Amino acid sequence: MIKRTQTRPLQIGNLQIGGQNRVIIQSMTNTKTHDVEATVKQIKQLEMAGCEAVRVAILSMEDALAIGNIKKRISIPLVSDIHFNPDFALAAIANGTDKIRLNPGNIENEDKIKEVVEACRIRNIPIRIGINGGSLNRKYKHSEEAMIASAKDHLRILEELDYHNICLSFKSSDPLETIKAYRLAAETFPYPLHLGVTEAGGLLDSAIKSSLALGNLLLDGIGDTIRISVSDDPVEEIKVAKKLLRACGLKMDVPNLVSCPTCGRIQYDMLPIVEKMTAYLETVNKDITVAIMGCPVNGPQEAARADIGVAGGKDSAILFKKGVIIRTIPQDLVFETLKEEIENF
Repeated sequence: MIKRTQTRPLQIGNLQIGGQNRVIIQSMTNTKTHDVEATVKQIKQLEMAGCEAVRVAILSMEDALAIGNIKKRISIPLVSDIHFNPDFALAAIANGTDKIRLNPGNIENEDKIKEVVEACRIRNIPIRIGINGGSLNRKYKHSEEAMIASAKDHLRILEELDYHNICLSFKSSDPLETIKAYRLAAETFPYPLHLGVTEAGGLLDSAIKSSLALGNLLLDGIGDTIRISVSDDPVEEIKVAKKLLRACGLKMDVPNLVSCPTCGRIQYDMLPIVEKMTAYLETVNKDITVAIMGCPVNGPQEAARADIGVAGGKDSAILFKKGVIIRTIPQDLVFETLKEEIENF
């Protein structure tokens, strides 16, 4: 396993961030937070998908006051996202939020920030300073160095108050700038880093940009928690995050699906089986590699490291384990056979 950069640990509810090799998966709801029923429903869907902490937007006092009712009905830590109005942060804190996210680019009243800090200190609530490349203070020109300088400005206020229960993020919509900003941050600050590429686009664009940026950083040992930003159902964010952490060797209770791209040798209807298996594996929490290969010419050899796999023949497939052929199965039983083998694994 990759050794993480050592950072100060902080506590969000019963969850530790930083100071360990574990990387925490986060997401954010897209419901109106004051709609408690819709928000709780979406959070529970995220929980089931593997989300470990969830952020909600606080756009009004009504949103902030809903925090208490939401917390009673969920089982993962709740983060309140605050922009422009620090009074909403104070209300969210009073109603039991587990963490506050502030953007120093749009909250400039230091006295109010100090008030938020003192409220967080009393309740041992961490603050994430969220620096976004697109919302820097007007005095800065856009660059990764400017993002670091902006963080230092805000940290000065907190550190002068002897407050260090802090997490930092440095998100850009440019994956290469994101890499540079977080590498510089890891050299500069002792605090846990929340990784993400902001405004990353739809599912395909986000998966590519996020994997490029976050994959490089995670392999560097940088990052204590991640959010994959996707313009889609937030459950999709969790799917990408889990697969990314699995690919980096940082989360092993996620199945790994190996399948070939198909070619002219294929003689059975493989793609619907891949589609069904992909959906099924999203419900499985096991360290298992499953292979679905197009032909028996080199399928078992190419997927020899798979725990369980199939390679297609004419209207049928061969079942193999660790590259060893077990038996031939009819095409209409391929999915159910694989599912049974996975459940018994």
